[in-house]
Amino acid sequence: MSSPKRRLLVTSALPYANGQIHIGHLVEYVQTDIWVRFQRMRGHEVHYVGADDTHGTPIMLRAEKEGITPKELIANVWKEHKRDFDDFLISFDNYYTTDSPENETLSQSIYLKLRDAGLIEKRAIEQAYDPVKEMFLPDRFIKGECPKCGAKDQYGDSCEKCGATYSPTDLKNPFSVVSGATPIKKISDHYFFKLSDPRCETFLRDWTQVRTPLQPEARNKMKEWVGQPGDSKLGDWDISRDAPYFGFEIPDAPGKYFYVWLDAPIGYYASFLNYCQSKGLNFEEWVRPDTTTEQYHFIGKDILYFHTLFWPATLHFAGYRTPTNVFAHGFLTVDGEKMSKSRGTLISAHSVIESGFNPEWFRYYFATKLNDSMEDLDLNLQDFVARVNSDLLGKYINIASRSAGFLVKRFGGVVSDAAMHNPLLTEIADANQRIAELYETREYAKALRTIMELADKVNGFVDENKPWEIAKDPEREADLQKVCSVTLEAFRLLSLYLKPVLPQVTAGVEEFLSIPAMSWNDVKTPLSSENPIKAYQHLMTRVEAPQIEALLAANL
Repeated sequence: MSSPKRRLLVTSALPYANGQIHIGHLVEYVQTDIWVRFQRMRGHEVHYVGADDTHGTPIMLRAEKEGITPKELIANVWKEHKRDFDDFLISFDNYYTTDSPENETLSQSIYLKLRDAGLIEKRAIEQAYDPVKEMFLPDRFIKGECPKCGAKDQYGDSCEKCGATYSPTDLKNPFSVVSGATPIKKISDHYFFKLSDPRCETFLRDWTQVRTPLQPEARNKMKEWVGQPGDSKLGDWDISRDAPYFGFEIPDAPGKYFYVWLDAPIGYYASFLNYCQSKGLNFEEWVRPDTTTEQYHFIGKDILYFHTLFWPATLHFAGYRTPTNVFAHGFLTVDGEKMSKSRGTLISAHSVIESGFNPEWFRYYFATKLNDSMEDLDLNLQDFVARVNSDLLGKYINIASRSAGFLVKRFGGVVSDAAMHNPLLTEIADANQRIAELYETREYAKALRTIMELADKVNGFVDENKPWEIAKDPEREADLQKVCSVTLEAFRLLSLYLKPVLPQVTAGVEEFLSIPAMSWNDVKTPLSSENPIKAYQHLMTRVEAPQIEALLAANL
């Protein structure tokens, strides 16, 4: 059951510092955190880092609107994001910011290496310019009428009504979202990362199609871009923006700034560098090309392009190791529909906590939906109530509450060592490797289904042996102790398997059972008569339907 010790660097996508964390975001962080906690339980060296993505025009404009500096804005948002991640038990080893000295140094260094490799090119391009605000406008800051269907108030890159995509110059009657002025066209020098260079094409074709075990959907999507030799669709990537802009200035280009998607992924390394410096770890040992460490990124499928094309190429041609793998997940819908503020289903993480919800309810429910594919998952609110109450309360928690009282009152909390060889316990322990494989491959739904099937068998054992009936017979004290001991050891094993998903509940279980923090191999360390259990305390409450109504109302 043991495996060689691995060294893992793990990240989740960086949330933008221009809004709240909502439950759609949490799908990814919960998915990552479960995997990280499982790897830690296996005894591997795991470092999980993240950061707020803090640069760009939207940050600059929002700060201006609020009458504060961009740095003040991102500092405030960082506190909110960190609070939300802590509330949902997301166990970052380091949560940082992309607006850091480490990130500026790394971004500039990487850029210069790409430039020296002949992969940066300066070109004059025509852009939309706001003559009132005196700034170039990103696509999303230009609106107008869709050139395809005529719908009004559409963004400069796509129409939300008919789904058409286009360039901002195609819009009819365009206007600046910032000032309302009609944009004019203006020429500016920009800097491009030459992804169309044959070296990049060859590398990315190999990295996405051969070397990296991407999910099949991701590999196929990237194949559309890298193609075959001679038919690649890779275009050069504009990595610069004009002042005014909140970000890092490009070293050899005064008044030009790194586009946020250049320095944001480098923020993974910047956060890890900051962590290494505080912990005395050797950063270079983890990021050099010949390292034996592993590097994994968990992301949403909407940013797959950046993480499987731009990011690996940036790393490779700057002399760093490339990711071991990139894991993409689908979007979250609520009751089968896209999350909507008007329907109260764009649910913020903080409102969940403020409404009195147990964050582990959501961790468990999301886990029952997650697998290794990029398919979307749905939060069905009726199913959420039924699933949490049935699985966690009715099947799992119920096991402890049905047996602990007898053991404490009649036997001082002492378990029967002889009971630990029961066939039921052997069956549950034998599932250890199978469940481990499911966690490793991110097949959480299958893992939890397996665990709940075992919980059903434990409840069947209790129903069959009826400890409440045995307790009425003074001559069957030994039988009562054995039945309750088997039940609680089974509960311990189930708790061990659920620990990556329910860290808070299982911490309570460890306290209740008088055992140290469980690792994965503790499947072989049963309860002992030498460590009496404590009196059972409630570990979790039920979800009530009115709580759902209150949560939706709080988000209207």
